[in-house]
Amino acid sequence: MTEPAAEMAGVPDAFQRLWTPHRMAYIEHTEPPIGADEPSCPFCRAPRRDDKAGLVVHRGETCYVVMNLYPYSPGHMLVCTYRHIAMYTEATVQETMEMAQLTQQAVQTLAQVSRPAGFNIGMNQGLVAGAGVAEHLHQHVVPRWQGDTNFLPIVAQTRALPQLLEDARSLLSDAWPDEKVNRSDA
Repeated sequence: MTEPAAEMAGVPDAFQRLWTPHRMAYIEHTEPPIGADEPSCPFCRAPRRDDKAGLVVHRGETCYVVMNLYPYSPGHMLVCTYRHIAMYTEATVQETMEMAQLTQQAVQTLAQVSRPAGFNIGMNQGLVAGAGVAEHLHQHVVPRWQGDTNFLPIVAQTRALPQLLEDARSLLSDAWPDEKVNRSDA
């Protein structure tokens, strides 16, 4: 005989539970279907959308900054070229200069907004190197805090993130250290 779930709430057992109802926003979120005129690459699609829908933090001339849809920690951003290129060696001088500048600004903005203890900054070139989207050049800017890794990623293959992506995008976009040009929907 099965007991109604409502009668079981609070019944002690051997399990500890991490209740994270806010995570339902990620579980229930579905990407709109990709239209015939939309590219399949997520880093080519994001800048075509308004900032909020594309999770774009800042738009530059040759590169832009976007929230990582699968962050390692709260505030994890990506600096991407607009051009669909795979390797760092394919980037123009202007793209590499702006990527470096936007990376510095991302660190400054995260330091102001989130006060992390450190950062991981880097690129994975090619699938074998761990690139999730190997066909489009992007650089990770990951804020880190003392003790920010725990048993969850290792044992449960789960990350506990205390901030929704949309909230982090708004905070970071609002605090971006430059003149805030070329932004649609701050």
